[in-house]
Amino acid sequence: MIPVCGRFTITVTIGLPERFGVKTREVQIEPRYNIAPSQPVPVIIRPESGERIFVEMVWGLVPHWAKDPSAVRRSINARAEGLGERPSFRDPLQRSRCLVPANGFYEWKKAGKVSEPYYIHRKDDRLCAFAGLYDTWKTPDGNRLRTFVIITTEPNRLVSCYHDRMPAILREEDEKLWLSPGPLPDSTVRELLAPYPAELLEAYRVSRRVNDPASEGEDLIRRVQDSTLPV
Repeated sequence: MIPVCGRFTITVTIGLPERFGVKTREVQIEPRYNIAPSQPVPVIIRPESGERIFVEMVWGLVPHWAKDPSAVRRSINARAEGLGERPSFRDPLQRSRCLVPANGFYEWKKAGKVSEPYYIHRKDDRLCAFAGLYDTWKTPDGNRLRTFVIITTEPNRLVSCYHDRMPAILREEDEKLWLSPGPLPDSTVRELLAPYPAELLEAYRVSRRVNDPASEGEDLIRRVQDSTLPV
């Protein structure tokens, strides 16, 4: 089985900087319909300058203290529960939180001997942001490898039809707080990473072509007729 939030999309790029309050756009962002682990992804951070920026990072976290990135088992997801207890996530939770822009994500549901892919997105098709953490690994000669991980939380009643976890989708009004500098109280972290309201989301079956991480194109999110599960 592909892990929870093992694939997602950024299908709307027009107005994306404005949506997330990014004034400069140094990273070229194209529509993506099948983003998979180990691929470069535009994420949003707020450095010490105070202005939000897009930075291209690789999906799959390499801690800054790792001796050799090639020997690290890269995490693509981080459970919201106990983030502060994991060495790989403890420091990023305090100092390097990020927004991962998305329009939706895929999950798989067993149907007989096969697993059928489903696309889960906002009913209004608006962009949202997954809560993420990032880290920077530096080589002795000063080169940098920036990587990130997507936080997961308990599923809402819609996503529970497909998986026992879901990405932690931030409410738009909470994105500013997630990007704020410095540590957040544990109670605030729990509140921010609560399951996203099910009534705002929709799920429908899509082509099995999405199973191949090399597949791309708008047809991947095309609805397979008469397949929406009841909420």
